[in-house]
This record gives sequence, structure tokens and C-alpha cells, in this order.
Amino acid sequence: MNGSDALGVTVKGIREGLLITLGPGDWAAGLQGLESYLDAHASFFRGGRVALDVGERRLTREELQAAVSLLSLHQVELWAVVGADPVTRAAAQELGLITELTLPRVTRPPREEATAPDEESATEGLIVRRTLRSGQSLRHPGHIVVIGDVNVGAEVIAGGHIVVWGRARGLLHAGALGDEGAVVCALDLSPTQLRIASHIARSPEERRRNPVPEMAIVQEGRIVAIPWQGSTFKRAG
Repeated sequence: MNGSDALGVTVKGIREGLLITLGPGDWAAGLQGLESYLDAHASFFRGGRVALDVGERRLTREELQAAVSLLSLHQVELWAVVGADPVTRAAAQELGLITELTLPRVTRPPREEATAPDEESATEGLIVRRTLRSGQSLRHPGHIVVIGDVNVGAEVIAGGHIVVWGRARGLLHAGALGDEGAVVCALDLSPTQLRIASHIARSPEERRRNPVPEMAIVQEGRIVAIPWQGSTFKRAG
């Protein structure tokens, strides 16, 4: 799953985080589309950092600064600008922005070069093989699978489904780009806060002594938890 819509904005997961690509058109229109996209998906981007693909546009330092300021207003850090024009790259470097990403932007590299040992990302999903501790944040426009625990104070924000092969105690937000069909699955589903698209639920303060695998879905406008089984996940997906 990629995050994209009629505004011409596309969001992809890359090894370094998120890559936002602006569709064709003049720079002013591109920024307007970006602003509308950020407004529509504020909770997904807030507190994150992104790279921006501006394509063939020739942009000045002042024009790129407008993008920096726009993202900053939405509490998003711009750390890289990717573009084909050398003038644009020079302007980005003047602002202290990275202009080269370590991974190809379109095709995934061979498996042995793809990722660090504990983390594997792709267009559709992100697999993380570690426990997320308090203060750590993980976000991806596709699905996220955590093989480990999500501790209290950690957060996982996905455009698609979230699967935790362990204890889910932190903040979990699936369907953060507006997908109400997204689900959250965990072997022990006891998050401090659970969100699916715009719906919010909190776990009861009293923890169960014998947790069972559960899947959270949206039914009739609210989040409910049902037993997590292969067949139920297939129907929800």
C-alpha cells in the first residue's frame, strides 16, 4: 500500500523513513497539494521526518524553504530533497538538506543489500524484528509487522495493518491514512491507545492475567476486538 490520492501526493516507505513525491505541476500547486494532504493525515505525519521528491522541477533556495516551513508547521522535519535538476540540488544543499538517498527510489535492491539485520522494508510492508521501547516511534505508509513487544510509551503508526507478534502496550494507529478497513493484531493486545483511521479506543486499566491473541477492527463506527485467527484476518484484509 502506498499513500496517494487525487492531490498528486504519493508517500512511500524507504529505509530512511518516508519519501513524499509531488505530482506534476507548478511548485505552488504542488505545495498546495502537500498542505492539503498533511491536513488530511495530520496524525500520521506529526512528529515524523520525511524526504521530498520534487522530480524535474528547478527550485530556488527560497522555494525549498517554503516547503521546509510548511512541513514544520505540521510538526514534520524535512531532511532530504531528491530532484533531477542540479540547481535544485544545490539549493537544497545550501539549506543543509541531503540530496542523495542510500536506496533506489523506485525498485527495491537485492535482498542481501536491502536492510539492516533487524529491519526489512518494502513498498507494501515493514517488518521489524525487535522490541520497541518507550520513546521509540515507528511509522510506515504500508503494513507494519513487529516481531517483538511494543512497550508503553512507544508508538506504531501505519497506513495499513499492524501485526505485533508479542505484547502491544503502547500507542497503535492502523489505517492512519484513512483506511477504516485496517486491522490491529497482537498476541497480547493491551495498548494505552488504539486507533484505526479516525476511530479511537483505549484499553481498560485492568490487565487480563491470561491474554489471548486478538484482532481489533472497526464495526458499526467503533473499534471492537475479536479473537485473532487466520480466517478472521483473511476476511478483514
